[in-house]
Amino acid sequence: MKNYLIIGGSSGIGEAIVKQLSKEGHQVFATFNQHPAQNSDTITYYHLDVMQESYDLSFVPDTIDGIAYCVGNISLKPFSRFTADDFIKDYQLQLLGAVKIIQQLLPNIKKAEAASIVLFSTVAVQTGFNFHTLISSSKGAVEGLTKALAAELAPRIRVNCIAPSITDTPLAAHLLNTPEKKEATAQRQPMRRVGTADEVASAACFLLTDKSSWITGQVMHADGGMSTLKI
Repeated sequence: MKNYLIIGGSSGIGEAIVKQLSKEGHQVFATFNQHPAQNSDTITYYHLDVMQESYDLSFVPDTIDGIAYCVGNISLKPFSRFTADDFIKDYQLQLLGAVKIIQQLLPNIKKAEAASIVLFSTVAVQTGFNFHTLISSSKGAVEGLTKALAAELAPRIRVNCIAPSITDTPLAAHLLNTPEKKEATAQRQPMRRVGTADEVASAACFLLTDKSSWITGQVMHADGGMSTLKI
């Protein structure tokens, strides 16, 4: 049994990661902000707003084997309608929240024999899409952090990133909230369907656990082929 911390673990992909790790018998510590969840024998949830200046992470055990930062936001509109403040806030949410948590918990994760950090990007970083300037900018920074941090923390701590295509989660609900929207989105995907939280979570759990012990510094495109296939 290992100890895992899932930031944003009460909804969507984060919730699916929590459930999968718990089912495998691990001790999972998860945070929530807007979506409270029920504690169990193997899962304990704590409130955490990553936009705060500082965090109380005293609930995290002395040794932590893995961290997944699942907090995110999807704001799509023309570039001319975004303000500089929009970019700053999104950068704080998508990147700086992860940076501050990792920095604060480095002593805990360094105590593990072999630890893993998983961050999240988006297929839109490597594949340009209209109206994605905000999220592509902040998630592009996440991909840069992934590779640089993986080099700095090797060999004891692995750092990887997952870049999904659109996934059927509460975060993306406003993009999939009618059958027509969901079908139109599905038809743009090579697999002709929208990905599920469990599918992306499976990739995250693979990267968090020893099953991926030879993988670090990678951006995994769990995107149904969206980043590489033209159909």
